[in-house]
Amino acid sequence: MRLLSAGLLYVAISTVMAVLLGENAGGLSPGVSFVSLIAGAATALATFFLMPPPPAQPTLAAAKEDPILKYRSIWLCLVGFVFAMFAVRSFCWLLFFAGENINIQSPFNLGDLGLHITYVKTFANGVAMWPESPIYVYSQLRYPAGIDLFNGLLTNLGFDLRQQLVATGLLASLATFYALYRWGGTFTVAGFLFNGGIAGFQFLDTHKFLDYQGTSHVSWKSIPLTMFVTQRGLLYAIPAGLLLLWQWRSKYDSEPGKQEQLLPVWAEYILYATMPLFHVHTFIALSIVLLVLFLTRPDSRLPLFKLVSAAVLPAVFFVWLTTDRMRAGSILEWHFGWTQTVGDFKMEFFLFWLFNFGAFLPLAIALVWIVAQQESVRFRSGKLELSIDAAYLAAAVLIFLLSICVKTAPWEWDNIKLLIWAYFITLPLLWERLLLRWPVPARVGTCLILFFSGFVSLIGGLAVNKDGYEFANRSEIDFVAAAVRRLPVEARFAGFPTYNHPLLLNGRKMVCGYGGHLWTQGINSTDVESKLRNLMLGQGDWKKAARELEVRYLFWGKLEKANYVTSTKPWEKQLPLVAQGDWGSIYDFGSETKRY
Repeated sequence: MRLLSAGLLYVAISTVMAVLLGENAGGLSPGVSFVSLIAGAATALATFFLMPPPPAQPTLAAAKEDPILKYRSIWLCLVGFVFAMFAVRSFCWLLFFAGENINIQSPFNLGDLGLHITYVKTFANGVAMWPESPIYVYSQLRYPAGIDLFNGLLTNLGFDLRQQLVATGLLASLATFYALYRWGGTFTVAGFLFNGGIAGFQFLDTHKFLDYQGTSHVSWKSIPLTMFVTQRGLLYAIPAGLLLLWQWRSKYDSEPGKQEQLLPVWAEYILYATMPLFHVHTFIALSIVLLVLFLTRPDSRLPLFKLVSAAVLPAVFFVWLTTDRMRAGSILEWHFGWTQTVGDFKMEFFLFWLFNFGAFLPLAIALVWIVAQQESVRFRSGKLELSIDAAYLAAAVLIFLLSICVKTAPWEWDNIKLLIWAYFITLPLLWERLLLRWPVPARVGTCLILFFSGFVSLIGGLAVNKDGYEFANRSEIDFVAAAVRRLPVEARFAGFPTYNHPLLLNGRKMVCGYGGHLWTQGINSTDVESKLRNLMLGQGDWKKAARELEVRYLFWGKLEKANYVTSTKPWEKQLPLVAQGDWGSIYDFGSETKRY
């Protein structure tokens, strides 16, 4: 507990200090990075030594008679082994060398990893803080990139990024495993690893371990494979969010002898207030939990009011920072059914929920009914408040309803970032208030039905394509890095918009990045893409287009040659050549576009 809290606060404080010092200093420098990390380390040490050790978990009297509880350490070891296998396979091979190629392990990570490397390198290059977007010319960086900024600090000090990505993933996996276990036991850890519906039951017919949930028509995909590995903000947000849920459940429990203050108030405040810098959807979910606790637990109102009052200004600041100073257009709109009516995900109503969630939703509905019945008895006895479990379950229901009724991102599927929190909150309650009271055979059978599809899909996803997927070329990235090293870090380049462009992988700004990334950030890039295409084809007044797009340099490499075959390339005769090699050429528009 102390080590988990200290580690999370180390990341949070280091990142926040980097934002504040970087804003004042005009960007990261070795001095700024070092001071930020020292501040984080000091906070972590203070947390570790000031926090009392967590109390030992009491042994249930029924554990001696219950075969599952009696051997729970064995179940934990088995689930822990699968978790370790997932973490090692996913992160040690996250980004690896295969001859001249740089390959990645997960097909889901092709676009996401390129974007995160772009952000890490952008921060590390020392651009003005909070930076302009490296993937769109008319915007600041619209992304809660806290974890990328943290890695940017280390990269700025000279640490190898590939090794950082591995270490960050493994440490985050360890933190998440521990947080899941303390939050809800082995059942909740298994729920994280093996979430799923009925898609994986195809194994009984094919007898092959494949990621059956990774296909285009399955919405409730494997959380470890499609969320934890690809959405780097969750490496911090999941353990930090679970720690706060655990803190509030312990702190505001009204049962005699169960109230505990796990975290110092200041640590609780830091973790909650800084969450928007790392993951906005997690912040929304935690805020819903706080709202429900405030409304249903009278004894919690004063401390919760103090917490939210103290956190509101920094939280709003971080939201303002990561939404282009609040200039990003609103993306909230009514949309019932999550992805039930969207594209390849579309299915009949009942089939959609059964296919994606299997037995989990019926069990969750039964849990809500049982807890509601028990709470009605409390009300009749004069206790006009919800129990802590009922309050948490009510929060989970609200988060679920928000996820399926309101679109919180341009792509409907992205609501899964909220949906997972309704799932995480429900898992321990489902075990403690429902399944634990069933006979052993019923519990075993239910767990098999709940987790079989997710288990098959996880193993299948880890085993897919042992050679990995080609991501980039090592020598091309290195040569481009050497070529642009002497050019201004604030300069913007014109080039082909894609997720793995060698300029982006070196943290250099381009007029446009991958269209899918721009769309998910609420950016309509149609006009910019049209002007960029005219520029790269040498059509019309291409110099005017360059001025409008604030282009300082034009990059002409392998991607450009392949995608702009009909280009007249007028810049070859009209612009000075500043760098050239087997990788391509760079031409300078000079002061005609923008002063640096």
